[in-house]
Amino acid sequence: MNRQALFFTVFPPLAFLIVIYKMRHFPWTPLRIAGIIVMLAGMAFLTLARIQLSNSFSWGPQARTLVTTGLYSRIRTPVYVFGGVAVVGLILYMNHLWWLVLLGFILVVQWVRARAEARVLEEKFGDDYRRWRAQTWF
Repeated sequence: MNRQALFFTVFPPLAFLIVIYKMRHFPWTPLRIAGIIVMLAGMAFLTLARIQLSNSFSWGPQARTLVTTGLYSRIRTPVYVFGGVAVVGLILYMNHLWWLVLLGFILVVQWVRARAEARVLEEKFGDDYRRWRAQTWF
């Protein structure tokens, strides 16, 4: 795994764990408990998706390899999907629903990035990409 991929695989879970640790003294309400469960599940699947993507991960849209196994056999952009799930969990955990604005911004950015990646992948992999896209969600 290249350094960039390793950094973006390790850093998000560590950042979320720091937030959890810093807020550990807040009351444990059902909303916070649900939030931590959703957040940890999202981070686990996000980390798995990044590992499965391996060296195909890049900050900008690049077409190195068409990854179609593991989580990528069902979801075209599991890094984005589970990143969003983790942020929803974080918002619930922090109990600041106004952070939904942040989630809205993240969703728009991820949608734009997914479209750019789709164009690059379709240009390089053509029919293979179109068949895979037809069998997967977002």
